[in-house]
Amino acid sequence: MGTYTINSWCYYAESTDIGSGIQFWSRQALSGNNPGYSPASYTESAAVDNNLTPGEVVVPDYTASATYLGTVTYNGREFLVFLDDFGRLLGSSEAGVAHADFPSVVDFNGNYTASDSTDDIGSIVTLICFLAGSRIASAKGQVAVESLDIGDVVLTADGGEVEVKWIGRQTVSTRFGPAERLMPVRFAAGSLGDGLPHADLTVTADHGMLVDGVICHAGALVNGTTITRVPLSEMGESYTVYHVETEEHEIILANGAPAETFIDNVSRRVFDNCAEFEALYGDVPEMEELPYPRAMSARQVPPLIQARLAGTTAA
Repeated sequence: MGTYTINSWCYYAESTDIGSGIQFWSRQALSGNNPGYSPASYTESAAVDNNLTPGEVVVPDYTASATYLGTVTYNGREFLVFLDDFGRLLGSSEAGVAHADFPSVVDFNGNYTASDSTDDIGSIVTLICFLAGSRIASAKGQVAVESLDIGDVVLTADGGEVEVKWIGRQTVSTRFGPAERLMPVRFAAGSLGDGLPHADLTVTADHGMLVDGVICHAGALVNGTTITRVPLSEMGESYTVYHVETEEHEIILANGAPAETFIDNVSRRVFDNCAEFEALYGDVPEMEELPYPRAMSARQVPPLIQARLAGTTAA
């Protein structure tokens, strides 16, 4: 486990602009350097690599867990951003940063904004989805993910059947955020071995694929030949991604390849249609993650998997 110390925290409160109806997160009016936590430590839930990865769950010393979303540069300073178990957005930075120096507003889509347009504004990127056209194995045959409905029955990798609880939908703007995080990952047909996927499969970089008993984030498997990043020039100004949620965390089949369903270590609020879920289900218990090890960066992918995929020839 890796343990880190953060000395400056800032909470953001969700609110709505009544005139426009736009939801955003505004910095809470707290005095001093810290909102009551000085210092605070948190621990990586993955192996020590001294490199937090978006989507990684950490354990702060003041709450159950928080999900690392990424970094944002504001007024020349880099801030870490987390979402805690209570749905609160947290900003953090090195010691000695005044509360007023934190970004003032973050909109509901995860992009920091400020009144001074000359500020260096970054963005949070958390993408854990299938792209349109991914064919999900279901009781009705292979169905494009964007055509799945609540109540449809999908097949699991172990031969089971589960109902779709919800389809999360997220619009991704390619104009903001670090380009690499926004680039989808394309698995060429056959790139995972045994003829899988049976057709080219495109997912977001943080989507988990089950490979030899390890859930590997797609971006961690990029090898530059059979598994590649899709240039943003192919994606246009925006594109839409979809995630399948079932009652439990499952491994389903996308273009024949084992891929994970939604796991709530990332908030459903990142999805455009999160209000639909809340209207249908309200607050729900935390999901239990499947008992597979997880590799979120290339260095965490076991060497045997790296070697096997490097030698795999696309169909």
